[in-house]
Amino acid sequence: MTESPAPADMPELFTWEFANDPYPAYAWLREHAPVHRTTLPSGVEAWLVTRYADARQALADQRLSKNPDHHDEPSHAKGKTGIPGERKAELMTHLLNIDPPDHTRLRRLVSKAFTPRRVAEFAPRVQELTDDLIDRFATKGEADLIHDFAFPLPIYAICDLLGVPREDQDDFRDWAGMMIRHGGGPRGGVARSVKKMRGYLAELIHRKRNDPGDDLISGLIRASDHGEHLTENEAAAMAFILLFAGFETTVNLIGNGTYALLTHPEQRARLQSSIAAGERDLLETGVEELLRFDGPVEMATWRFATEPLSIGGQDIAAGDPVLVVLAAADRDPARFAEPDTLDLSRTDNQHLGYGHGIHYCLGAPLARLEGQAALATLLTRLPDLRLAVDPADLRRRGGLIMRGLRTLPVAFTPLER
Repeated sequence: MTESPAPADMPELFTWEFANDPYPAYAWLREHAPVHRTTLPSGVEAWLVTRYADARQALADQRLSKNPDHHDEPSHAKGKTGIPGERKAELMTHLLNIDPPDHTRLRRLVSKAFTPRRVAEFAPRVQELTDDLIDRFATKGEADLIHDFAFPLPIYAICDLLGVPREDQDDFRDWAGMMIRHGGGPRGGVARSVKKMRGYLAELIHRKRNDPGDDLISGLIRASDHGEHLTENEAAAMAFILLFAGFETTVNLIGNGTYALLTHPEQRARLQSSIAAGERDLLETGVEELLRFDGPVEMATWRFATEPLSIGGQDIAAGDPVLVVLAAADRDPARFAEPDTLDLSRTDNQHLGYGHGIHYCLGAPLARLEGQAALATLLTRLPDLRLAVDPADLRRRGGLIMRGLRTLPVAFTPLER
């Protein structure tokens, strides 16, 4: 696969300027090169799919495999299309890397443990964590909402849900922090964190097998379907991906969502008034709009063509990697009216922020729960919350898949102790 010559007016991709605001470049691609072949910063060549209709088709096309073994990688690209260290740590058998029928079996088993009821029953704990974290900085009058709030909330929540003992959760916070900090840079730090997490999960699963509780890992161990159970490796891989994929998406939902509200004061005021009146409709549609407008996942995870196929009239060869650009699809004017406008009351909003098809994010209900609790509580308890820096000074973390802020310095009137 070789990259086509770029037109003279094509915007440059994957620069720091692009990372901070990729939407003008995506608009250009949607109009001029909606299925575009490019060389990624890692050296891997891949197709970028940017129109909504094409993206939705590609996300549901089972000829696009999630299994990296379908990618005939050149030597310079070896191991650059997945989570660093997951293969060596025997953590490949999770839902992001497999296809039917294995995917169907695993998702059915995991769904028996990770139920909507379990998530709904977890709401009081999410609210407790939210309040506790705000309590830690509310009297100071300033905070970095990524480090102090958006990052710890989902990691502690998913640890609680999985059944990681409280005394061990700071280790998970450190490992998760390493993954976020190095997401767009050296892969060694991430691989070491993955290895440590894998060792801990193996030990925890062994303990839970002998002494199960009412947590998600115990539920994964107990889950059965027609006599089938998750193997220990499968249970570890599922716990790992729930942690890995489940926390950073929510960090970015809270961070990007808060930033969008702070830079759109009319929308923020509408939401505050609605919350103060005890109404939830605008909060619920608002979180969906924030997911569409500047969502936590910029590109869906890797897919590989298992046979020659066509997307948007473009021929794709067998073995080619395909990246569906959710951030571009969710601002497609062919699908969304005034797509570059933030409208918290938007109801016709079938965004692709959590995917589509059989790989639709299993943890989406938990992320929505955390996002709604976080935003509603911030706006209620810190009503004059404001940015403490010029928006131009904020920087996004590097990386291909996720889209999130490095920091979000804010100021507010301190609460009395």
